[in-house]
Amino acid sequence: MPSVFVQGRPAAASYPPLAPEARRGSVRRVTEVGEGVLHRPCRDVTEFGPDLAALVDDMFRTMYVAEGAGLAANQVGVELRVFVYDCLDDDGVRHVGHIVNPVLEPLDPAARRLLDEGEGCLSVPGAVMAVPRPDRAVVRGLDRDGAPLVVEGTGYFARCLAHETDHVNGRVYLDRLSGRDRKAALRQSADRRDEVLARRAANAAALG
Repeated sequence: MPSVFVQGRPAAASYPPLAPEARRGSVRRVTEVGEGVLHRPCRDVTEFGPDLAALVDDMFRTMYVAEGAGLAANQVGVELRVFVYDCLDDDGVRHVGHIVNPVLEPLDPAARRLLDEGEGCLSVPGAVMAVPRPDRAVVRGLDRDGAPLVVEGTGYFARCLAHETDHVNGRVYLDRLSGRDRKAALRQSADRRDEVLARRAANAAALG
């Protein structure tokens, strides 16, 4: 099996450590839980062109600076249904790409298996909590040129796809936790936020 997939398709093993989009992009501020933009559904993208391409570039650069596996547009304050990702699955295969207007396909309940594993979020800096997610995900959408796109993931990459699709639907992973676990996550974030933000600032400076 290829070791890298870009936009759901096999890519050369020599694919760079940072997606090429990141070299063109600028770092944007990551929104945090409690800000309204994270808690309402995003709008469908209807215009495909240089503005959307620039947004995708910025999101890739911001994701790398923040040390994330995925990032949705509302996490940089833009209420559009777009997310980017650079994520390993449980077999060590790397998946890189972006999806516009993503829709997560429903899975047959009889065939799906839930994995209750640790999950974090760039908009809840420093917190990690166990969240049950299906071990497989299929997302349909478009690329930034408007061409149809289907991306399938398993294991941790499936978790990433589901997590980011939640974002564009106005949900954060805290919404899937019990009240007790949600409070615990917010306490973790309060304790670690300054450290995480300082590391992001250092990453931004190192990336130039």
